[in-house]
Amino acid sequence: MATPHSTSILSTKDLTKTYQSGDHSLTVLDHVSIDVPQGATAAIVGPSGSGKTTLLGLCAGLDQSTSGSVELDGKNISNFNEDQRARLRSESVGFIFQNFQLMPTLTALENVLVPGELSGTSNGSLTDRAASLLERVGLGERKDHYPTQLSGGEQQRVAIARAFIHRPKILFADEPTGNLDEEASVTVESMLFDLNRESGTALVMVTHDLELAKKASLVFRLKGGKLVE
Repeated sequence: MATPHSTSILSTKDLTKTYQSGDHSLTVLDHVSIDVPQGATAAIVGPSGSGKTTLLGLCAGLDQSTSGSVELDGKNISNFNEDQRARLRSESVGFIFQNFQLMPTLTALENVLVPGELSGTSNGSLTDRAASLLERVGLGERKDHYPTQLSGGEQQRVAIARAFIHRPKILFADEPTGNLDEEASVTVESMLFDLNRESGTALVMVTHDLELAKKASLVFRLKGGKLVE
């Protein structure tokens, strides 16, 4: 059952993404309109090739649509340039990738601090917050370990801590449990929903796991690039 919220953190209208290949065009997303209230949890589901990851990337400002609009945190980002989109992501957005995307030469703590380094806001208080987040995800004792010294589930927990370092208003997750075993998946799922409840951060995730999708307050189903009931 969806929880009522006052305003939207994310809204798309007739979002379309078409790729040109020679004389042919391929439409991977076809006039998709969704609405995610502040603090809500949403799952994007559908068969492989249905446009799920494309939709997530457009919503997060990682790519630009061919037509249609995306409103994120009250701003229409459809005509933003890359610098403007990057600034908004650093201010309001967290992202968890399926393959973790940790820097192999950095420790867990240093990986969590990367967003701060990139935005020029890394300082002592941010380091304290990074250490606290690693404690929160059960890795306080492993903050000085490198990714190769961590299991897949532990690496994903570092990625979650990194995504929350700037207290994002919305968190995007691409198959957050896709590369994990069952035990690690359960742990990561619990953390995502716990952090959502505790911080009020909206959660939008692409997943093939229908049991995980059922835990979300909203479910968007894609098929052939279109939103279906």
